[in-house]
Amino acid sequence: MTDTATVAGLDPSTLGDMLRVAGSSGFDRWRDQVRRTGGCANPIHLTGWTLTKDKTSGETLHRYSTETEPDGRLRLACGNRRASRCPACAWTYAADTYHLIRAGLAGDQDKDVPATVRDHPRVFTTLTAPSFGPVHNRPDSGRCRCGLTHAPDDDALGTPLVPTMYDYAAAVLFNNHAGQLWQRFTNRLRREIAARAGLSQRELKETARVSYGKVAEFQRRGAVHFHAVVRLDGPDGPEEPPPSWATVQLLTDAIRAAAHHAYTTITVPAAADQPTRSLRWGKQLDIRPIRAFGAGTDITEQKVAAYVAKYATKAAETTGTVDRRVGNREVLDLLDVPDHPRRLIEACFDLDALYPDRRLRAWAHMLGFRGHFSSKSRHYSTTLGALRQVRADYRAAQQREALDLPDPDQDPTVLVLASWQFAGQGHSPGESLLAASIARDLQLNRQTAREALHDLALEGVRS
Repeated sequence: MTDTATVAGLDPSTLGDMLRVAGSSGFDRWRDQVRRTGGCANPIHLTGWTLTKDKTSGETLHRYSTETEPDGRLRLACGNRRASRCPACAWTYAADTYHLIRAGLAGDQDKDVPATVRDHPRVFTTLTAPSFGPVHNRPDSGRCRCGLTHAPDDDALGTPLVPTMYDYAAAVLFNNHAGQLWQRFTNRLRREIAARAGLSQRELKETARVSYGKVAEFQRRGAVHFHAVVRLDGPDGPEEPPPSWATVQLLTDAIRAAAHHAYTTITVPAAADQPTRSLRWGKQLDIRPIRAFGAGTDITEQKVAAYVAKYATKAAETTGTVDRRVGNREVLDLLDVPDHPRRLIEACFDLDALYPDRRLRAWAHMLGFRGHFSSKSRHYSTTLGALRQVRADYRAAQQREALDLPDPDQDPTVLVLASWQFAGQGHSPGESLLAASIARDLQLNRQTAREALHDLALEGVRS
């Protein structure tokens, strides 16, 4: 189950624990539980029971108890979206995000989005952070300002050329206010669209609606920026066609104007040694029309959805910081945090007392960012909750069919009783290795199936 090289490098206690688990009488059931969680790295443990009875006769139709499970526990997936914390659950989260974003681009009747949404104006836009000081990079010329040509995986990329002159305070304050900047941007965008259509704000609401799905990404310098699908619909959402004046060019012009308008600026007041700052989006703004699959362009519905899904499972840890809250500066030494993210975290500590309402210390591990990593407008498409409910209903129906049980939602004579208690979380060291191996096998199977479906789609386009 685990490769030879991995086993050879294990310490004796971990190896012994893995052999204990693999040799136990309940191993097959434990493995089945882990497979059902998708190979979750940090499962939630529950103890309890469920009972299905016939109200009329009092007959017990089915009884389940964790008493018969390995260690007397049922394991459920943790559901963490961070790939650094649980790759298996992050894969599921990314898949859900992909389907959510793609439904808003290509339509999906099962998700209450008509295929005609493809005819609506839609663009993929990226809003970036401003400069806080020159950093090592890989410009088109190939040579960085430092005089070197950096490799793509060079750890120096994104770090300041002169750390003492980099505005770390402005960087974390920008991250901290990024969510509000996005809100101001979307508010201004509606005004810009209305102005170009010759309408008032009220008239715009009666004529068209702006829908979006977005995700945050941390650049290597530790500054957050947003990737967003922005779409123009009719007044009631994707079911209605947009007005005749709604075009991709109008949407593009409105986005560009909204991003750089004075309204889309947040002023942070001076405090102690900190000057007054005006926070706004960076000058780099990328806006590209989204085409249908097979339209001969790189910006297709599938690629946009995959791109957004990819970053939905990542956070600030991609910059070298930690993926959980930091209590004090001493922890940074223990975790060997690199100098640049360390300075950003320390800037959060230093500014916390000056701006207590911003809770910078609590979000220091996120380099100040406290917004949602992925979000959408109400009418963009389905919700993550709805997608999860569909999956849960499908599994419940499978279980009822296997046990030959009626659906309690359809049969009023069926009564379901249950009692559950939290009993812990996580794996032992040996279990972690075995679960990671199961997760890799499941991911390989999913990837193979996805590639097969992609090849079928290509064949359909060619034919």
